[in-house]
Amino acid sequence: MKIIVPMAGRGSRLRPHTLTVPKPLIPIAGKPIVHRLVEDIAKVIDQPIDEIAFIIHESFGSAVEEDLVAIAESLGTKGTIYYQNEALGTAHAILCAKESMNGPIVVAYADTLFRADFSLDTTADSVIWVKQVEDPSAFGVVQLNDKNEIIDFVEKPKEFVSDLAIIGIYYFKSGETLRAELQYLIDNNVVKGGEYQLTDALENMKQKGMKFVPGKVEEWMDCGNKNVTVDTNSRMLSFLERDGEILVSQSVKMINATIIPPCYIGNNVELENATIGPNVSLGDGTKVINSQIKNSLVQSNAVIVNAKLDNAMIGNHAKFDGEFTSVSIGDYSVLE
Repeated sequence: MKIIVPMAGRGSRLRPHTLTVPKPLIPIAGKPIVHRLVEDIAKVIDQPIDEIAFIIHESFGSAVEEDLVAIAESLGTKGTIYYQNEALGTAHAILCAKESMNGPIVVAYADTLFRADFSLDTTADSVIWVKQVEDPSAFGVVQLNDKNEIIDFVEKPKEFVSDLAIIGIYYFKSGETLRAELQYLIDNNVVKGGEYQLTDALENMKQKGMKFVPGKVEEWMDCGNKNVTVDTNSRMLSFLERDGEILVSQSVKMINATIIPPCYIGNNVELENATIGPNVSLGDGTKVINSQIKNSLVQSNAVIVNAKLDNAMIGNHAKFDGEFTSVSIGDYSVLE
């Protein structure tokens, strides 16, 4: 089994946090989004993973590439880097990893996290992972027949046809078949809105009689902008606490400080006259003094003093003083 992870977009809706770190490497409860994604996929498919192929923009740089390869190696497999330097659509992005598309594969977009408890139907030609949603008009959805097979894909339906939204994770029994269908779109210039779309390849496969079934997830968490990313961090902390994971490092230094779970506290964090939690992640090396923080996501080596924060997201090496009188704020920064 191989996992293909398109992640060429840096994540403009999550600026300024993605100006220096691509969105898939933003930590959620102490681990990068893409790390948690591939870990959870590995649990669901319950098969050996031969390779994880990451599709990035070449401008991400060697440090990001090394981080991604390390994520793959931490799961006991090989990491491969491919480049998509032009935003030509989902089908084009996946095809950039065509050399890795053989045998069974999972394609997963790197801005999605999920919780699922289902067995992968490896007899199907494809499994499309879906989540029941209240407002299907905002999503691409699948329509099922009485055999629980997918018979149609509908993009943002104006009238109700289904409430099963496509979350952006797909299993294909044959990577070679998907590769051929994607190549057909490129060779024949099959575009919508100027881009090559995966859904066109799926439709062609369905028309040829291939069997598609849904894989229904219990939770679907987005990391599209600051507010939903902070919410996703809170939800993930709750899941991890329920699973019995140890979230607070033994190296945390506390002076007159309280931690209200669930919280993730990284290595060498210092807390003084502080109340942290619930639903807070503090990255390695962060210092919090004379402050209260809840429902927030703070990355590594930040310094926060005299603050009362709720629904906040603070980046690496940031310095925040709640009693500030002098300010130096870069592009896309927000104070509310």
